[in-house]
Amino acid sequence: MGMDVDAFLRRLAQELRPRAEESADLLLRRLAVDMPELWEHEELAALALEETAGHITRFLDVLEERIDVAEAEAPAEALEVARRAARRGVPISGLLRTYRLGHMTLIHLVQGAAARLTDDRELMNAASMRLVEAAFGYVDRGSEQVVAAYQEERDRRLQRRLLLANEASRRIGTALDTARTAEELAEFGTEDLADLVTVDLLDSLLHDGDARPPAPPARTPLLCRIAQRSALDDDADLPVATGRTHTYPAESEAARALASGQPRLHHVSVPASGHHSALLLPLRARGNTLGLAQFLRRATAAPFDDDDLVLAQEIASLAAVSIDNARRYSEERTTALTLQRSLLPQRAVEQSAVDTASRYLPSGARAGVGGDWYDVIPLSGARVALVVGDVVGRGLHAAATMGRLRTAVRSFADIDLMPDELLTHLDDVVIRLQREEARDGGELSATCLYAVYDPVSRLCTLASAGHVAPAVATPPASGGVDATWAVGFPEMPIGPPLGLGGLPFETAQFELAEGSLLALYTDGLIQCRDRDVDSARAALCDALTDGPDTPEEICDRLLAAVLPSDRSDDVALLVARTRALDPGHVTTLDLPSDPAAVAGARGHTADTLTAWGLEELSFATELIVSELVTNAIRYGKGPIQLRLIRQSTLTCEVFDRNSTSPHLRQARTFDEGGRGLLLVAQLTERWGTRHGREGKVIWAELALPAEADGALG
Repeated sequence: MGMDVDAFLRRLAQELRPRAEESADLLLRRLAVDMPELWEHEELAALALEETAGHITRFLDVLEERIDVAEAEAPAEALEVARRAARRGVPISGLLRTYRLGHMTLIHLVQGAAARLTDDRELMNAASMRLVEAAFGYVDRGSEQVVAAYQEERDRRLQRRLLLANEASRRIGTALDTARTAEELAEFGTEDLADLVTVDLLDSLLHDGDARPPAPPARTPLLCRIAQRSALDDDADLPVATGRTHTYPAESEAARALASGQPRLHHVSVPASGHHSALLLPLRARGNTLGLAQFLRRATAAPFDDDDLVLAQEIASLAAVSIDNARRYSEERTTALTLQRSLLPQRAVEQSAVDTASRYLPSGARAGVGGDWYDVIPLSGARVALVVGDVVGRGLHAAATMGRLRTAVRSFADIDLMPDELLTHLDDVVIRLQREEARDGGELSATCLYAVYDPVSRLCTLASAGHVAPAVATPPASGGVDATWAVGFPEMPIGPPLGLGGLPFETAQFELAEGSLLALYTDGLIQCRDRDVDSARAALCDALTDGPDTPEEICDRLLAAVLPSDRSDDVALLVARTRALDPGHVTTLDLPSDPAAVAGARGHTADTLTAWGLEELSFATELIVSELVTNAIRYGKGPIQLRLIRQSTLTCEVFDRNSTSPHLRQARTFDEGGRGLLLVAQLTERWGTRHGREGKVIWAELALPAEADGALG
């Protein structure tokens, strides 16, 4: 019987082989009814007939040639269908179900053909049992191979997806720059995924200052083509040029994707510009739509599939976050830079002690705006204060802190504190800010250099709180055009940075020849990773040796010679050329501590003003001098000295060795005193007290007549 069954099955296989393709078509029609979802994928449907015919042929081989089903190999078309199903994201359960349905249908087809070949019921039963056994074995074997091919393709594509996503995370978002990030997305997309990538951002996002961009208000928002790249180098044919604005038609697939915020895979039935397949990827970050990226393929490439869509969406999402980070950083940087510049001096102040020029250079995009500042503050007695400082930190907080410290410095300068005393008070301000902001010690810190130049004595007095010493260039004694200037850094004590507290600051003092140069700067000018500070200081000195240029020209020369190429810190630079007050513009009179000396002071004042051609100021000036000298004699301590200075204003100064300061008050009707300082305040532009190591100076300034020459000699 066994031989008869084998012979019968061999004959049955030979009978069915010519009709294999017809049987495959019948089997496919039955599967299409039970599993229509598989026919949604055109490429799978196109291979289905070849695959089914291959299975039928291979099963007939098993029957005819008595092949062990454990060694039977699934047809190549079946493995290719499994791979393509994996690429399309078709569940493996769907493929296995087709095998089960196909298995049952195939048995029915073979059994029907067998019934037409014999009437022997016993032979039919034995053949049917052998057929079912062989069919189950073949389906099991084929399913194993198909599942293996499917999983191998899925693993390969998942590995590729992970590798590409990892590479994209490394290459996209390298700079905190919106346009550059978009360019990186386009460059990466055209290397392995698409023939053309375009990146559009909402035009309002590029110009509005909102921290959170709104979702597109309509399906046709105005977009700006911020980046695009073609793998075929045919950018000239692109419909929208980079940097131009445009809109998508309201019913277009791109407009729908942008409005919904959902990625779309679009196959073009009539390819436009040669592109037949597109991935439309809304760029979304933190719940907001920023724009749209498009990945397109030409007819020469395989169409995009669902797996490509998932991968491209991962890359686009990564780029969207980087673009949003760059946009937010740019907005914060712009705000901080605007604040920083608004807190720096807006124009040169009126003073005659020095000629100045300044520069402020913010750091590069990654580093962020710092807290560097400079200032020029006119002081009493024709003096001027030169200040540079640097707040530790970046961003808005550093800029705001800089503004607070600059205001504090100006307030302390108004009461004429000496440099070391001013820094002591400024140190207290920083410590108080630390406490107010609940910051631990050292988190809020700053450096500051405060220098005072007196054009009468040509003395420069300065103190430093952790700040680099200035460079000083002295003109040659010969005064020749080609003579070399002497450049160096003064020996001075460098105190601790502001905010540490408890440590004293010290002053240094040196005399400057008229026309000397002072270069005050922050450490961003001389510090960088690939150059030591000594080399930078040497370059700075070399740039100052040809000193006769104007301060503006010297600033440019210093930046060109010393500024690091890879600068990562802000730079504040202040250059001052000193002037000296002509001896003929200053007069000094020593006075005894005797009320009778007041008359002599008045007479000296009148004579001096006559010599200066300022007779019309004599009455007011004599009253002021009388009051100041009288106060010094009555409440101060000798010796007493009167000094008159003519520069942009007329300054009256009275020195005594008592540290007690007078105070302006409102005298009552029957008070014998209290009206003198009120009179001084009414007659002068401004007045005040300046304390020194050996006493104090009460000073008052009067405006010169319009025709008077108050220039320095």
